[in-house]
Amino acid sequence: MKNTNKIISIVAKIHSKANQLIIKELKDNNLKGLVPSHGDILIKLYDNVNGLNMKEISVSINKDKSTVTSLVNKLEKLELVKRVKSAIDSRSTLIKLTTKGLDTKHIVLNVISKKLLTQAYLNFNNHEKETLFKLLEKMQQNF
Repeated sequence: MKNTNKIISIVAKIHSKANQLIIKELKDNNLKGLVPSHGDILIKLYDNVNGLNMKEISVSINKDKSTVTSLVNKLEKLELVKRVKSAIDSRSTLIKLTTKGLDTKHIVLNVISKKLLTQAYLNFNNHEKETLFKLLEKMQQNF
């Protein structure tokens, strides 16, 4: 079991290769200016069409608020999201997808994510996928 010390390194390499695949797919699908870290925010907003505030985004993607602010600013410059005042609390600003942002949903979820998952799970059966998920989730809880 001496190779167990390499698990973190393997996870890091998988992350790097996955990001390379995402970057290539973003370019191939003409989503200029987007980077892999924008995906987490877009996916959260696809599921929350009424918008989310910065804190909700920050907590849900496990990134600090300053990082989220930077990512949202870039998405706003790309005209994929907009800031709107909350109808419930005018002190609160929500981040919502624009029409252009909604138009990315098919490519991000059905093209890029599908290709990423297909590549990641190549030669895995369902039991292996479930076992891997449970073990990685257990490891994640240690942090």
